[in-house]
Amino acid sequence: MVKLRKIKSMDENKLEAELTALGLNAPRLSPTLISETIIAEQYYVFPGTVMTVCCLTLQNGFNVVGTSAPASPENFNEAKGREIAKDKAREQIWALEGYLLKSKLNKTL
Repeated sequence: MVKLRKIKSMDENKLEAELTALGLNAPRLSPTLISETIIAEQYYVFPGTVMTVCCLTLQNGFNVVGTSAPASPENFNEAKGREIAKDKAREQIWALEGYLLKSKLNKTL
């Protein structure tokens, strides 16, 4: 069984530095661009649960949502839950912005 390494948002800046060092300077997304699309963030933990929700509002008013919840309630930590939920919401922004960039690049062909 092959184990795949998942790139977390905390690795975004490291990956950006590696791409820059390799001279890969064609149009691409960056952690800074992703952060600049976010104008607001809200968190909610449902009463009586360990479910944390992060709602990020983007510049155009669109919202993306990420969630987290440990399998064992004893492992609940609100700060860690917020971090995980935000990472999951940011992943959606990467996908949306990637689609937008690809669409813009195709119009120039």
